[in-house]
Amino acid sequence: MNLYDFTVKTRKGEDHSLAKYKGKVVLIVNTATKCGFTPQYEELQKIYEEYKDRGFEILDFPCNQFADQAPGDNEEIHTFCKGRFGISFPQFGKVDVNGENAIPLFKWLTENTKFEGFGKSPMSLLLAGAVKKNDKDYKNNGNIKWNFTKFLIDREGNIAARFEPTDMKSLTTKIEECLA
Repeated sequence: MNLYDFTVKTRKGEDHSLAKYKGKVVLIVNTATKCGFTPQYEELQKIYEEYKDRGFEILDFPCNQFADQAPGDNEEIHTFCKGRFGISFPQFGKVDVNGENAIPLFKWLTENTKFEGFGKSPMSLLLAGAVKKNDKDYKNNGNIKWNFTKFLIDREGNIAARFEPTDMKSLTTKIEECLA
């Protein structure tokens, strides 16, 4: 399996084949509008603008599974993100990324990547404490731990890297490697 085998729902509930992105480098992100990481939308938009002409896409999947931080319907979320952060990359319908209701795309992403930790920053330590309350074994499974977890897909549709919400520094380096 690879990215191109999946179909997801648009904001309007229509089927959207990810085969449309064949040959592109794709960043898949689960997002939320009321999260401490929500300002990452601004940085993601800058990254998108910098690399989109080289065959790069960001696919945004709002998710309300982490502390109810993505309230509202698909259009309310999109209006907020477009108005506040000027996003121009595709934003899909709200999804579950973990558990029995997780969409197949995210099941594939989490079953084929490992959680490598949040790092050592104060935000990382705070996040680890919050996540541990809901998942005692969080260090040993591939589940998504919080909003703004990112998965980089190479031009062949394979998973190239996983980035936790606390890691934006190494993202552009890995994007450039995949675009080369």
